Amino acid sequence: MTRSISPSPARTYRDFVAGQSVMQKARTQARDWAVRALAAGRSLDTGSGWIRFPYYHHVFDDERDGFSRQLSFMADHGDLIGLDDAVAMLAANEPIEGRFFCITFDDGFKNWITNAAPILADHGATVAFFVVTGFIGTSIDQDLEKLLGFYDSGDLLMEFLDWDDCRALAAAGHIVGSHTQGHVHLADLDIAEAEAELKGSKETIEAELGRACDHFCCPFGREGVDYLADRDPDIASRVGYKSFLTTRRGKNGVGASPLSIRRDHLLAGWGDYQLKYFFSG
Repeated sequence: MTRSISPSPARTYRDFVAGQSVMQKARTQARDWAVRALAAGRSLDTGSGWIRFPYYHHVFDDERDGFSRQLSFMADHGDLIGLDDAVAMLAANEPIEGRFFCITFDDGFKNWITNAAPILADHGATVAFFVVTGFIGTSIDQDLEKLLGFYDSGDLLMEFLDWDDCRALAAAGHIVGSHTQGHVHLADLDIAEAEAELKGSKETIEAELGRACDHFCCPFGREGVDYLADRDPDIASRVGYKSFLTTRRGKNGVGASPLSIRRDHLLAGWGDYQLKYFFSG
């Protein structure tokens, strides 16, 4: 299909949600009110012995201030550490002395390099960026239909990093990990297909960056829905990954497996009360 007029890529969060229905927007507002009320009765988990993995997908132009504020919030309540260190702590299976936040990003959007990276540098923080290798280096002019297919709605356009961007992120001390080749549901694939996704994306990243790709983040990340817990982490380990990250919320303490890491989804524009709520349990 050929489009006579190309849609504009989302550069702000307002653009990103512009196509939502009235019902979707009402649900989001109701959820925000509920979280605000629940947060008032909670306190941040100030006990030691845990690592939390907050994760984002984007930092849009109108989310930059919020992202900076959230980094400060986390630094005020724990230590920001990189993924290699976090995985090593979990793999040691020893008591964790302190409170730690290990930040990750999913998908591979261009606003990582334009918005997130400079703010991370200002805060002296390094993170892990998980890329969908089949979308890295795409362009709106040449790959419009593919880009519009990234989301099920089919009308939301995002810009992706290119490999020079990924090399720049790695040179700045960040980790570039795998999020598969095609942003697939591993549970829908047979063993050979799942292994091809994990192995192919790893090999591409290593060839483009000239360094090992040790970490894998499962697209969508729901156990039993998007991946098979008794199969896919084992495949990841077999092809050479040291970690397998999910989207199950919660903290990771002694005994947690690097091949089943829990993470907490955040939006960079959220208020501190959202972080207080999700980091309280």
